[in-house]
Amino acid sequence: MMNNSLKGALLSGLVFPGLGQIILKHYQRGIALMVTVLVGLSVIVVKATQQAFIILEKIESEGGPIDMSTISNAATQASTTSDNFIFNVVAILIIICWIVGIVDAYRIGNQKDKEEHSTSYSKRRMA
Repeated sequence: MMNNSLKGALLSGLVFPGLGQIILKHYQRGIALMVTVLVGLSVIVVKATQQAFIILEKIESEGGPIDMSTISNAATQASTTSDNFIFNVVAILIIICWIVGIVDAYRIGNQKDKEEHSTSYSKRRMA
């Protein structure tokens, strides 16, 4: 059987940040991490969709053939510094949540592993 520390870290690292905390019954931490990452991902999706529509409008307004250079030029013109800044901040926030989720789930699991080990050791000594 997999120990709690490894299980929590893997679930938070490979599946979704906060899932390890939920499995280890630290619901508030897990939900906080999950909501933060989901909001961040939503911001990225909304910004990407807005950029796509701006690029599409530029391409349509220019007319003519659509090729890679047309798309590239429209994307370059549509990109703003503030959009890039927002994207970078949100991406960094998501990465930080992912790392915090892994480390925190490992730490919580490690505490549970120690508690289970000391409980089983005490039971063996009493028997």
